[in-house]
Amino acid sequence: MSDEAEFHADRTQEFYLPAVVPAVPPQHGGAEVIEIAAYRGETKFEREVIEKIASSAARSVPGVVELGGDVARFFNSVLDKIGLDKVGDSTRGVWAKVDGTDVEITVILVISAGEVVADVTAAVRTVVIEAVERFGLHVSECTVKVDDIRLPEH
Repeated sequence: MSDEAEFHADRTQEFYLPAVVPAVPPQHGGAEVIEIAAYRGETKFEREVIEKIASSAARSVPGVVELGGDVARFFNSVLDKIGLDKVGDSTRGVWAKVDGTDVEITVILVISAGEVVADVTAAVRTVVIEAVERFGLHVSECTVKVDDIRLPEH
């Protein structure tokens, strides 16, 4: 064994932890055992949380008028008329499938007439993926469906 590979108490030792540290099995006794709190449980994202994040991101794209298909928009207009205008708005038009840290997202939207569909859908896909992946998840698929085009009212 070379001099560099041996432990020397009188020298400063450097070590590097990889970005993903394997869980330390619980052991008792011995000061050398370090338990990392992050491995004493797990973090799970509910589908609705991902849908809210994606919905908020999609709405921020210029050219996106509304989210949701015909039926969802119809029921939303009924809810608006009876004073429940915020019910269901946060996730409408977005569907997510969560499998651990992998996420598949579908966004259904209405765009403004005159917008270039490919540009708007590419922008929606980009901002949705970036927003969701900021939370440590991986978006394996982001499908954007254009359900309608909003014509200007005269």
